[in-house]
Amino acid sequence: MEKLVVEVIGAHNLMPKDGEGSSSPFVEVEFENQRLRTQVKFKDLNPVWNEKLVFRVSDAAELPYRTIEVNVFNEKRSSNSRNFLGKVRISGSSVAKKGEEMAQLYTLDKRSLFSHVRGEISLKLYLSAKEETKQVIANNTASSPSSFSKKNKKIQLPSTAMTVQQQQQQIEENRNKQSHQQGSHQQHAETGDPNHPGETKPVFIATLPTPAVPIPSSGVSGGGGGILPGVGSVYSDGSHEFSLKETNPHLGGGPLNKDKTSSTYDLVEQMQYLYVRVVKARDLSLFASAEVLAEVKLGNYKGITKRVSSNNAEWDQVFAFSRDCIQSSMVEIFVKERDKDDCMGRVWFDLNEVPRRVPPDSQLAPQWYKMEDKKGDKLKGGEVMVSIWFGTQADEAFAEAWHSKSANVHFDSLCSIKSKVYVSPKLWYLRMTIIEAQDVILGEKASSLMRYPSFLVKVQVQNQMLRTRISPASSTRSLSNPYWNEDLIFVVAEPFDDYVLISVEDRLGPGREEVVGRVVLPVAAVERRWDEKLVPSRWLNLDRNLTDHSKGGAATRFSSRIHICASLDGGYHVLDETTMYSSDRQPTAKQLWRQHVGVLELGILGAAGLMPMKVKEHKGATTDAYCVAKYGQKWVRTRTVVDSLSPKWNEQYTWEVFDPCTVITIGVFDNCRYEKNIVATGASTGGGGRDSRIGRVRIRLSTLETDRVYTHSYPLLMLHTSGVKKMGELHLAVRFSCANVANLLHIYTSPLLPKMHYVNPMSVNQLDSLRHQTMSVVAMRLNRAEPPLGREVVEYMLDHDSHLWSMRRSKANFFRLMNVLSGVVAMARWLKAIRGWNRPIFSAVFVMIFLLLVLLPELIMPTVLIYMACLGIWRYKSRPSQPPHMDMRLSHVDSVCPDELDEEFDTFPTSRSAEIVRMRYDRLRSVAGRIQTVVGDMATQGERLQALLSWRDPRATLLFVVFCLVAAVGFYAVPIRVVVALSGVYALRPPRFRSKLPCQALCFFRRLPSRADSLL
Repeated sequence: MEKLVVEVIGAHNLMPKDGEGSSSPFVEVEFENQRLRTQVKFKDLNPVWNEKLVFRVSDAAELPYRTIEVNVFNEKRSSNSRNFLGKVRISGSSVAKKGEEMAQLYTLDKRSLFSHVRGEISLKLYLSAKEETKQVIANNTASSPSSFSKKNKKIQLPSTAMTVQQQQQQIEENRNKQSHQQGSHQQHAETGDPNHPGETKPVFIATLPTPAVPIPSSGVSGGGGGILPGVGSVYSDGSHEFSLKETNPHLGGGPLNKDKTSSTYDLVEQMQYLYVRVVKARDLSLFASAEVLAEVKLGNYKGITKRVSSNNAEWDQVFAFSRDCIQSSMVEIFVKERDKDDCMGRVWFDLNEVPRRVPPDSQLAPQWYKMEDKKGDKLKGGEVMVSIWFGTQADEAFAEAWHSKSANVHFDSLCSIKSKVYVSPKLWYLRMTIIEAQDVILGEKASSLMRYPSFLVKVQVQNQMLRTRISPASSTRSLSNPYWNEDLIFVVAEPFDDYVLISVEDRLGPGREEVVGRVVLPVAAVERRWDEKLVPSRWLNLDRNLTDHSKGGAATRFSSRIHICASLDGGYHVLDETTMYSSDRQPTAKQLWRQHVGVLELGILGAAGLMPMKVKEHKGATTDAYCVAKYGQKWVRTRTVVDSLSPKWNEQYTWEVFDPCTVITIGVFDNCRYEKNIVATGASTGGGGRDSRIGRVRIRLSTLETDRVYTHSYPLLMLHTSGVKKMGELHLAVRFSCANVANLLHIYTSPLLPKMHYVNPMSVNQLDSLRHQTMSVVAMRLNRAEPPLGREVVEYMLDHDSHLWSMRRSKANFFRLMNVLSGVVAMARWLKAIRGWNRPIFSAVFVMIFLLLVLLPELIMPTVLIYMACLGIWRYKSRPSQPPHMDMRLSHVDSVCPDELDEEFDTFPTSRSAEIVRMRYDRLRSVAGRIQTVVGDMATQGERLQALLSWRDPRATLLFVVFCLVAAVGFYAVPIRVVVALSGVYALRPPRFRSKLPCQALCFFRRLPSRADSLL
């Protein structure tokens, strides 16, 4: 018989209830009339139990429909009573199998409106048939708090103040007591208590502790509420919880089920569905034009169509029932009148007679079926057109079908939980070159002032606005003919429905500009180009009638003019991602696209152990998770699995790959848009219809082997103000296929970006500004789709906040740089050891090899290249077998302090108090002071090199010039090989022949002057 194991790991930040600022908590778990409890942890608000509670499971098939109640209490030692500290209700569907269990962090809920509760509890739940019973509680006093208190004192674990020897003695005593109680009560546990027949006796397993102490984490001991620190940051060292795990799912239905479906969906697990298509009805016996609907019922699941008129009763809707949830042997279809319980007729089908359809077979043709009444008699009139079949998620009807697991979702919200594919708009760079203006007339305000005009041009496209500099004064041009010759670049998307507003302004003072003329230019009228060819410029008349912009280009007898050159540049790649995580580098113009070199296939299997992200009425804490994957211009969104902490999607998508050195991004979100009666938890990034972030995974295609299927479980890590938290795991199957290896290898030698980025480059600041404009355009377009892809989702996928300051990121980048330079440092230490002759044999061999290479210099490069090739071949056997994932240690989140995290999550501009800002500013000044010192030292060394020939120190320069003349004669007379050999032998001489004082050349260099003397 299988047993349910509930492993109570620990709790965090509990509410003090003993009147002394602390609590003595214990955990009580109830399942199917079995009630077990842990030991009491006296005076501990962050207890760690590490105990297993084992329950008998009468029927494992019914476990998904059961619940596990977990209550945390504070034991009062004086009155033998207890206080409520919180509860958690867990569905049996989230129980894992043995070997697949994972620690989950649950937020403690209130028991009533007036309960004072805070904190979290960490649990592991799994099924096991091999758990050994170490102690059996055979009496019926388990529910009594006083009896539990007395028994618990007997088996109380040793306190941390005990010595190691006392702890071992206490453990041996506990084991002896457990073996004695197990022998005396074994018969009661098997046959039951005669005083209480039919009652199942609970089983208790106490895992005697090793020195398991929770690791202190910065910022974790703050107030409760929401989803606080992850399990790894509180109860473990993160070596296993935050690592990548390889999985072995039954892709494509397993090795014994290789059918047509598995050839198309071979990276996901097959999910069987019963599809019911209700097309229409006819000959309905209604006196008036009433509204009718169809109801599809299968066991406890019921799907309802939209309401239509009885004169034209046509629905054409598909209902999909998961085969795992089928609880009946027949499916019924009722036709009802609106707001009436009585049905007009029904048809039913035996599931044993339903055919099975395998794509790419054509869809099953619907048929007319006569309806029956309640007694089963055929009606004289009334027929319904229906088709029913068994299929998988590869069926064409899967994406648009109503799913049984979303039965609680309102009909109007079904569209927002379906899977969709989005395409980013085609983006262009709009280049506006403002050359000059002619015959500009001052405005009314400027004409009354005695001043020189300060003309500038402002160009606006949608919400993007750029200005030129103020035209400089010139002796060859009059004041009414300003000259700029400046490029202003904007991001526009097809179709071109926007206009370019060009206005010439006169700056009267700071923040005061007067418009002296403007013109409106349609974007669709701008010429396109995809190379560096010149676009002819044009003169546009400026309109001084500032109240009516529609006549901007009207011809008049006299008007001011502006000279511009406008073009839509299609030779660039419009960056919407950071260059490090770019998924596409193709130019805008398709005429310049290369042929694709491979195909990327992604199977989104599911997730496990997700954190509850919101609270629903009558349902408690839950998550409605969906995935978004972005590669190139194609975005995919899986369907939303409602009310599940372990959702299964099993959806497969495909992309064409033009560059293997790109990254695919997969994000997991909580859908907060389809239902209104929800309350977001503290960890949510926003409420009121904003989808919450759960985690993100990035996979670089160049790290994948071709034609290999990678099936791994990726940790979903999120950084919050309280620290890093594991939000769950995402199961993916990835395959990168390549047909022509030669084309794939040729890509590695081609330029990273299109040609225009090198022919006419843009500055780094300009590209960064344009990237944020691009993100805004893409987010606005995808937000107008149906269902919309929220702006918060797009910004998170495109990493919009990567440019903000973060002390943690700065430390991480610094240590990355140190890791890169560690090889150079190791080489310098090795040379120092060789020069120190610590191992004379090695030093002598090195000197001999050095002299050999000096005598035969043609062997230097072959030797270096052969060494690097052999090193690469040697490291092939230790190559990474798993794709990279989010690394906690590399991200420097395991040792970050709370204030640095609070600074990272601060808004821009800051919203913190003046004291905190002052403290952070002082800390930044101290860091900047160290950097300033290092930069100053480097500048000093460079200035000393310049001082060798600058005659700033005439004696030093004289000595250097004389040395150069003498050295030139010496190098001319002595062969270079001899000079190098003598120099090397001199530098590698044993320490016995060296002085501890610095050499004369270094002393001479350190005495040279620098410009630091001129600094204030």
